Amino acid sequence: MSGAATIRGALGPAPEALPPDVVRPLCELELPLGLDRLVTPKRLSGFKRAAVLVPLLQRESGLTVLFTRRADHLRAHRGQVSFPGGRFEPQDDQLIITALRETEEEIALPRDRVEIIGHLDDYPTLTRYLITPVVGLVSDPPDLRADENEVAEIFEIPLSHLLLPESFRRRIVTRDGLRVPFFEIAYEDRIVWGATAGMLWNLHNKLKS
Repeated sequence: MSGAATIRGALGPAPEALPPDVVRPLCELELPLGLDRLVTPKRLSGFKRAAVLVPLLQRESGLTVLFTRRADHLRAHRGQVSFPGGRFEPQDDQLIITALRETEEEIALPRDRVEIIGHLDDYPTLTRYLITPVVGLVSDPPDLRADENEVAEIFEIPLSHLLLPESFRRRIVTRDGLRVPFFEIAYEDRIVWGATAGMLWNLHNKLKS
């Protein structure tokens, strides 16, 4: 299993700042014919910016990854498993602040309890968001509380399971006549899929390289 030191080394130096207009590497995506035109620099400049926190919690048994399940009453992505985070707001100044602010609002994890150790590659979505995943280490996890307006549940999955190549299953969803591939990860009765699973695949690739 990968420890915090190994992950730090794979991610490189932790960013001091991530302004929303910075050009960053993109996750490698498997795109059907026609969708590749959506990820050109010109088109990406029109995407809304967002940031999520990938919280790595230090437990006695090893590192776990914290996830949220979105509330069932939400209009968008209800019931889906995701990382805490959300849309960049002008007062945030930088994307790291967005990830920490949204996390604190959604699950009451104080930002001063999170040590930023790096970031993954940006992830563009079909809903025209460009998401920056910020990786944070929580060495003494506090009691968390879900904001019922946004989050139905908070849970953890061992990082060791999420980094196994065999944990990633390829699936296909049809959108507007296009067959769009995505990853899916199962753990007990949980299913992590879509952009969240794609970001974990990016972490897996960084650690194996």
